[in-house]
Amino acid sequence: MSDTPSKVDKDNSEWREELSSDQYRIAREEGTERAFTSPLNNEKRKGDYHCVGCGTVLWTSDAKYDSGSGWPSFYKPADDSVIGTKTDHKLGMARTEVHCAVCNAHMGHVFPDGPEPTGLRYCINGAVLDFQPEES
Repeated sequence: MSDTPSKVDKDNSEWREELSSDQYRIAREEGTERAFTSPLNNEKRKGDYHCVGCGTVLWTSDAKYDSGSGWPSFYKPADDSVIGTKTDHKLGMARTEVHCAVCNAHMGHVFPDGPEPTGLRYCINGAVLDFQPEES
């Protein structure tokens, strides 16, 4: 990506109007979906994964793989500038939370046990992604 989109800043009432209750819980309240419940976990088509909060392309099918974790997994973002991270201590241990850098929607977590070439596993909630398949 050449240009990072402008930051999106909405209040909670705007987010609640635009997102489903599940999307809101995950994206705005840093929740998670149950493992193996997202249809995107088994998505195999070529395409892009957009943030449901702002439409930014965060992931591509080229970096998606089956981690066996129960969530859509990627070894790298579409562009490093569209992903932000912070330390999450919610489960009594330090984990690296991943969020959209444009609208700050919580996506999931990144772990250092992924495949080459990055060695990373971005474990992402499918409910906060909008998959757009490539046109054939």
